[in-house]
Amino acid sequence: MSTDSPPHRPDAQQRQRESSALPLPDADALEHSARLDALIRAQIAENDGAIPFSRFMELSLYAPGLGYYSAGASKFGESGDFITAPELGPIFAACVAESVAPVFTQIGPQARFFELGGGTGAFAEVALKRLMELDALPDRYCFLEPSAELRHRQRERLRERLVPPLFELVEWLDGPFEDEWDGVLFANEVIDALPTPRFAIEAGEVYEEHVAIEAGELVRVLRPADAFLGNAVRHLERQLGREFEHGYRSEALPQLPYWVQAVSGGLRNGAMLFIDYGYSRGEYYLPERDDGTLRAYYRHRTHGEPLLWPGLQDLTASVDFTALAEAGVAAGFDFAGYCSQASFLLGNGMAGVLERIDRITDEGERLKRTQEVKRLTLPSEMGERFQVMGFEKGVEFGAAFLVGDLSFRL
Repeated sequence: MSTDSPPHRPDAQQRQRESSALPLPDADALEHSARLDALIRAQIAENDGAIPFSRFMELSLYAPGLGYYSAGASKFGESGDFITAPELGPIFAACVAESVAPVFTQIGPQARFFELGGGTGAFAEVALKRLMELDALPDRYCFLEPSAELRHRQRERLRERLVPPLFELVEWLDGPFEDEWDGVLFANEVIDALPTPRFAIEAGEVYEEHVAIEAGELVRVLRPADAFLGNAVRHLERQLGREFEHGYRSEALPQLPYWVQAVSGGLRNGAMLFIDYGYSRGEYYLPERDDGTLRAYYRHRTHGEPLLWPGLQDLTASVDFTALAEAGVAAGFDFAGYCSQASFLLGNGMAGVLERIDRITDEGERLKRTQEVKRLTLPSEMGERFQVMGFEKGVEFGAAFLVGDLSFRL
């Protein structure tokens, strides 16, 4: 049996079609991408002519100084490639703060808030202000942010917009806490950006998608999966009660339990809250979803060619929330709840937000906030596409997950 299958065609042709439908990067951006492309090609040459797609994704997103999240280009907002919920306005962060305030109250003055990522700092700004109003401030508000450029933006925003006593709570970490701690771990649109292996089924065997070079082009090829990924795919089949069909391709993240354990570190008493787009396992691996969920974002356009312009576009895959539930429980937490973003917001202060919007006298501001609510909650926007999952240990979320429970889908 050959160790390679034919390339995942049509890579070069598809890349040409995709690029013709997208705004062309400027010369500086293309030169930046060329440097990352050279690094990727060097790694391919050093690794028997191919690297796992997960490694390609890791380099594309996080290579120091070159990856999408490590370089200086703007990612968030209208001028970037996508808009996250905190960038729309204050409502999302205020409702999340409402949901975790009871946890901070139960823990007491030593509580920490640990945000993975952090974007522009918009979430932290509103969350800290709302927690202060609720008399539930943590002792420390900590970011784990790999991008030096985003750290700078976060620091400048919070320094300008927070009163000094609040800003003094904020700090930036280079890794998870090394000591035991109590508090809340929060991650919004983080798991979807974890470098994910891609698998394929060929003649009943499990293969892993790799990136290689053919005729001077980066292409996707298949090589036999190692035992770690192969066992993970067979576990999925057992859980689903069916074998994947010939030609079926998707993603699997067998390292997710280790990642959850690593980022939660020595969390003794507290909660974890994850918000992302994704599905339960049965929905994720539907027979008709036979090429997985991998996609690229560039200038507010979504497309299916991840090899285009490395370092200039976001790469992302949906979250298997069943796998996340398994990982959280395996890390020693109790499962607290699972629901859509719309249900979560409605159950954590959205009613009060709507009442305050009705009282706004400035027509432009009222319209802006109304549009924000719609984008956060409508099924055609973020309301149903994004899911929320919580875990707790030694504390209780309280009413956070009382609306719209979806745990029966897991």
